[in-house]
Amino acid sequence: MDKTKLIVVAGPTASGKTALAVQIAKAVGGSVICADSMQVYKGMSIATAAPAKQEMQGVPHMLNEFLERSVSFSVSDFCDAAKDAVSQITAAGSVPVIAGGTGLFIDSFVDNISFSSANPDEELRARLSALDEDELYSRLLQTDPAEAQKTHKNNKKRVMRALEIYYSTGKTKTEQDLLSRQSSPYETLYLVIGFKNRDLLYSRINARVDKMVASGLIEEAKANLASGGKTAAQAIGHKELAPYFAGEISLEEALEKIKRETRRYAKRQITWFKRRENAVWLYADELGYDKLAEKAVNLSRDFINGKQ
Repeated sequence: MDKTKLIVVAGPTASGKTALAVQIAKAVGGSVICADSMQVYKGMSIATAAPAKQEMQGVPHMLNEFLERSVSFSVSDFCDAAKDAVSQITAAGSVPVIAGGTGLFIDSFVDNISFSSANPDEELRARLSALDEDELYSRLLQTDPAEAQKTHKNNKKRVMRALEIYYSTGKTKTEQDLLSRQSSPYETLYLVIGFKNRDLLYSRINARVDKMVASGLIEEAKANLASGGKTAAQAIGHKELAPYFAGEISLEEALEKIKRETRRYAKRQITWFKRRENAVWLYADELGYDKLAEKAVNLSRDFINGKQ
């Protein structure tokens, strides 16, 4: 059975993924699937840098701004939704182009990873929640050292989930992950936009935040935080403004914190994508965006036409 061909356009925030995905989609007759854990929500388009209608240039986009902020959206939910989106796109004779910066979403989907069926045990979760980060991490080191090595002890949510899996199923998350990797039905061209000089990316991030403010970020954040939704409270660009609205810090301090947190997020994204063995890195500061786009389009055409 022939595998379905997918093109992935990944990279850190503010690297130009959206524009490149649109150019590729136009060149190969594709539709774009959003792979961003925050762009799926309505009413947060400024903070999440969701593509505006004119930026889409007539290319169909799926899985962006379709959920209410009160709805949770897990990696498993994304994989189910992306599978449906790919089916619709290929049925229409188009090419799926997955674009985004949430590496866990992208990799889980293209690698066809299935997820633990362990249902949340609220009593177990409450007991684990009562423990501090050091104790939780110590337990993870004892039960699943391989997962502990990949997880920062301050990432309490991930540490707790790994422990929940172990205590609920008797299998470690590492064992579950090995069992979950099934043969993927997808053949993937995995493009990643990078920067040899990280400072250039950081300058783009700072400029983007300034542009967001000019576009109404503060008003958007104020409205969403007032609504009490957990999603808005977690989004970079919103959560940093909460202390400003409370009169605890100045606007200048809040905006600098947004820039700093966005730069840190970009660094984590780069670290994630560096682990991807089959990734084709396209360095924007070496090629320039015109040549980068030309190279990406040529690679995509060759991939779709079976020339690579």
